[in-house]
Amino acid sequence: MEHLRANGFRVKPIPTQDAGAVRRDHGIPDTLAGCHTGVAGGYAIEGHVPASDIKRLLAEKPRARGLTVPGMPAGSPGMEGARSDPFDVLLVHNNGRHSIYRSHPR
Repeated sequence: MEHLRANGFRVKPIPTQDAGAVRRDHGIPDTLAGCHTGVAGGYAIEGHVPASDIKRLLAEKPRARGLTVPGMPAGSPGMEGARSDPFDVLLVHNNGRHSIYRSHPR
């Protein structure tokens, strides 16, 4: 959340007992799960998505459910440390399929 705040996003945490239900309600399949779900401009933001990709999404306004970074890849925002792995940000389309929105090589 600090990464998003540092990049100009207002973040309001909402605790839940069933994160999977929240994710599914916003159209993100369980197979693409990250560690938390957010909403920005009506799009689901799942996992450790870089703020720059969220800003691009909000500017382009594609017909889609949102963005996801499945898992918790080392080096993604909030997961910085000694190790940094490449990761992809995926665009989840309205039909449930997904494509690479941006690759982050490390």
